[in-house]
Amino acid sequence: MNCGTAPRGSGCRSPRFDCAHKVSRNVSGIPLIWHPKAGFVGTVSIYRHFIRPLFFSADPESVHHFAMGFLEAFGPLMRFFAPSLDARLGREVFGVRFPSPVGLAAGFDKNAVALAAWEALGFGFAEIGTVTAKAQPGNPRPRLFRLPELEAVINRLGFNNEGAQGIARRLETLRADGGWPSIPVGVNLGKSKVTPLEEATADYVTSFRRLRGLGDYFVLNVSSPNTPGLRKLQDKAALEELLGAVQAENTGSAPLLLKIAPDLEWPAIDEILALVEANKLAGLIVTNTTIDHSSVPEARRQQGGLSGRPLRERSFEVLKFVVSRTRLPVIAVGGIGSADEALRRLDAGAALIQIYTALVYEGPALIHAIHNALLSRVVR
Repeated sequence: MNCGTAPRGSGCRSPRFDCAHKVSRNVSGIPLIWHPKAGFVGTVSIYRHFIRPLFFSADPESVHHFAMGFLEAFGPLMRFFAPSLDARLGREVFGVRFPSPVGLAAGFDKNAVALAAWEALGFGFAEIGTVTAKAQPGNPRPRLFRLPELEAVINRLGFNNEGAQGIARRLETLRADGGWPSIPVGVNLGKSKVTPLEEATADYVTSFRRLRGLGDYFVLNVSSPNTPGLRKLQDKAALEELLGAVQAENTGSAPLLLKIAPDLEWPAIDEILALVEANKLAGLIVTNTTIDHSSVPEARRQQGGLSGRPLRERSFEVLKFVVSRTRLPVIAVGGIGSADEALRRLDAGAALIQIYTALVYEGPALIHAIHNALLSRVVR
């Protein structure tokens, strides 16, 4: 088929085009650009050698806003060229069908502006938020810091988002206009900063009521280190009240999950697991960012949550502990920066995985590398 004669709007996905730069796809549908001299150039090398150095030369948060603006604007168009995910990657978890076990973690698309783009990039699901009942600007800038030598990020963003009302309207518009993605969408809920801790339960319930029916699953985030006092909601009495109140509102029986911190002691995690099972939650997300900065050189330390490679082993330890204590599905996140690491989490018992910081350092090609690794196992 000639590039110039393909019908406009046809969404043609022919594996090869008769033009100077041809496109081929490997087993998982990774786009590879044909260059006359370089042969097939994977998107990994393109990102690492050209795009990442350009991004890393600018302020992290400014780059993030630029990237989100681009994905918001071009996401609907990107969907026409999205590779079809191999059916063998799919799995059903807590009653939801996921076309791939690789998802986008909460925190990247806080306001649900780029759902079409996440589908186009090959994610099997995307989690928006963290969403709070009240719109809030978050903490003062600078509040996002790269640590390239550690492949890590420190953030103290502080749940900056448009609030439950504004985000609900955006999701309703997407559904009404036919722009809803074909992948599951999770909604991550947190506490508004101005809400006193003793009123936290009502704050979460307000968000859940407004967004109910607009997500394929919901997550209660009580583990971010960037909202003062939030992690106290992991204490038994506060958590029991929160889980019971939100489940009482969950009349549609949407899967409800809890996201926990990596810094908890084992007895505290056991206590949380008992509450999660008693309140019939659908699963857990393990883990959030860490407040342990011992791996970071003192001169490079910043207040906030640390993510990326330094979190890898602790997050994995918590995953193994949780999987050994409960039969509920677990979504693993934290330090997953390679296909091998993704397989290690799935082999340890994770039902699904999420990436965030690795998207900054490896680019979207990591998604497809994980898919390839999974499919290679099937072939073998």
